[in-house]
Amino acid sequence: MNLKDVSVAPIASLFYEPDDRERWDDFLTMALSEALQSVPGRPVNPILDINVFRQTLQSFDFQLPRPLFELLPWVIDQLQSGVVQMTHPRYFGLFNPSPSFPAECAERIVSAFNPQLATSTTSPIPVEIEAHVIRSIAHRAGLPPGSAGHFTTGGSEANFTALICALTNANPRFGADGVAAFAGSPTIYVSQDAHLAWHKIAHQCGIGRASVRLIETDHLGRMELSSLFDMIGSDRAAGHTPVMVVATAGTTGAGMIDPLADCAAIARVVGAWFHIDAAWGGALIASDRLRGALAGIETADSITVDGHKWFATTMACGMFITRDARLLSDAFHVSTNYMPSNVQHLDPYVTTAQWSRRFLGLRLFLSLAAAGWGEYAKYLERSVALIDFLKEQLVELGWTVANDSPLAVLCVEPPMGFPSVRSIVRDIVASGSAWISITTFKGRDVIRICVTNGRTMPRDIQALVRSLRHFARGGEDLARDSQEEGVK
Repeated sequence: MNLKDVSVAPIASLFYEPDDRERWDDFLTMALSEALQSVPGRPVNPILDINVFRQTLQSFDFQLPRPLFELLPWVIDQLQSGVVQMTHPRYFGLFNPSPSFPAECAERIVSAFNPQLATSTTSPIPVEIEAHVIRSIAHRAGLPPGSAGHFTTGGSEANFTALICALTNANPRFGADGVAAFAGSPTIYVSQDAHLAWHKIAHQCGIGRASVRLIETDHLGRMELSSLFDMIGSDRAAGHTPVMVVATAGTTGAGMIDPLADCAAIARVVGAWFHIDAAWGGALIASDRLRGALAGIETADSITVDGHKWFATTMACGMFITRDARLLSDAFHVSTNYMPSNVQHLDPYVTTAQWSRRFLGLRLFLSLAAAGWGEYAKYLERSVALIDFLKEQLVELGWTVANDSPLAVLCVEPPMGFPSVRSIVRDIVASGSAWISITTFKGRDVIRICVTNGRTMPRDIQALVRSLRHFARGGEDLARDSQEEGVK
């Protein structure tokens, strides 16, 4: 094809002129602001007919272009009714907080510049910003100078990196020969209440799901040390190679923290890598008042922390941190003639599982820079105080508290004779008045309530208590109560 056969002008529907970009940026800012302001008055749960929506999607055959003035409002409208509203102050669900405004700003900045962080040659400033944040988190956690790491898409990628480092540390030939480098099959040890992504991670790493040993927990839901020690001993006697002990700092269900220092001691005795999955609970390092719950985190060989959990950034902002920076280079090194490698700075593409990399760390950098550790501490302490407030009210009403976590999560059971936990949660979620969840703790179904939203107020806690107390009146009354509460 000859150049004279095509238009050399930029495609107007893809690459807008500055004046048009500014107009649409202003429109989007206003539309999103209005949408977010409306969230507290909307149901928390998505209320839609997915089959109707799928039929609507069929009209998007991508044959003829559609104008942005039609597309942008349509997408915003769909998201207002088609997702669980995690920015809602009565979203008491998993670990997905309403993101900080600096993190939202970072998203727009990164999208505009779209830097590629594979190498410091192409993105020297973003690479340095991310490295600075990682060093700051490592220092705050008590790891020694020289600790390193990188941002990840989330906790699963960070934990995957930890296992790769553990295998490489256990046998330097693992990188070349894989599992065949080991005389006995590698094994890893996690609490039975740990995140089950470890099964997928073991599968990805090639050591197999059967290599994951789920260790019993004590009466508080923490890894049972004698069971850990006995399991490792049995595996070694059977010819297996224990490569990693994983302690969880904030279990997904009940927010329990394994005995970190004791787990570290066992890992040292058996010569295994010690990793702490602090994807949620790791944020406690920001609070001098609360960080004692993480005693022993400084003993870790590596740590996972998620910025998009209790550090309140937007999604896909995980972190992997290790005291042994050399292992990252050993585990992920590669040489190619089309990607210059800056040995001095250890480019991300030779020290991480990723190749092409988005500028993930700016969200946490701007949030920390705008608020400082002190304001983050207030945010965390406020979340815990709201959970304590909820706990006091439910105990007065005869509810039973199942967990004893220093984190902002509460697991409760209704009094005897009340409907089942599952029916209570189903009715409340269906009403749209709040979003809570079910988990299993110590073999029993419990209601799980988590506060990580910085906009949740005491009145939202009181509204949840009313819903829990009056659940027996049925979904219709719950919905009416929710609407009346919204009016107030």
